[in-house]
Formats: sequence, C-alpha cells, structure tokens
Amino acid sequence: MPRIHNDYTEASAPQRLAQVMGDEAAVLSRGRYLIVNVWRPIQGPLQDMPLALCDARSVVPGDLAAAALVYPDRTGETYAVHHNPGHRWYYAPEMTAGEAWMFKCFDSERANPARFAPHTAFDDPTAPADRRPRESIELRTLVFY
Repeated sequence: MPRIHNDYTEASAPQRLAQVMGDEAAVLSRGRYLIVNVWRPIQGPLQDMPLALCDARSVVPGDLAAAALVYPDRTGETYAVHHNPGHRWYYAPEMTAGEAWMFKCFDSERANPARFAPHTAFDDPTAPADRRPRESIELRTLVFY
C-alpha cells in the first residue's frame, strides 16, 4: 500500500549527509544544501501507480510526523504526512521514459517555505485494466550552495 511520505526529516537529512560525505559533512553543512530526487518511469506510457507530488506551499509543519525507517544495518527517518484538505496534488498522466520529475526531498534553508516535497504513488482509477506494471528508477543527489 503506498503511503504519503517525504524521504528525509530535519534529523535524517543531516545524518544522511554525514553518511555520504564523511569528514567533509561538518564543513559542507555550514552552507545551504539540498537533497534532490530525480524520478522517471523506465517504460511508458506509465499508467500503473503514477507518482503524485504535493505542492510544498500547501504543507504546514503539523502535517509532517517523523516515522522510523528500519533497515538491517541502520535506522533512518522519514516524514509521514497527515491528511490536510488544503494539500494540492499534481501528477503527470502517462509519463514516458523521456520525462522525469525532479523535486527537493530536503532543503537546509529553514526560511524556505518549500523545504520538503511529500509524494506517493497512487492507483489511478482511470487506468486501463491491462496496464503494464510500473517500472521506475530514481536518483537522489546532494546539492551544495
């Protein structure tokens, strides 16, 4: 079952920065940094479980709740997202392999109102019954200012 989430939290983003960048993390975290996700279907047109993004400007802090993400070798944290009728959602119907979403999972700039991008996959009721199962790929990268 898909769940609405954001991949990083206030606590897990700096933790991930340290895991990836090691000793350099202390210096790099003094400036602004982002964690950006690039997501696309491997085959298209994508009709099965498309990705939906919530407009970050429609998310208020109380909508986000930290949730443990337990792996065999470490524990991370994501944000679960509470329902809010004020959320605005977007998706790209029938995305092709030549199209991609690029969105921020974390922005260290606390004054930025769009620091997180809640997202989920969803069962599109207008999709044909014989749709091809979704195959997708994502890349997460750190961006430093």
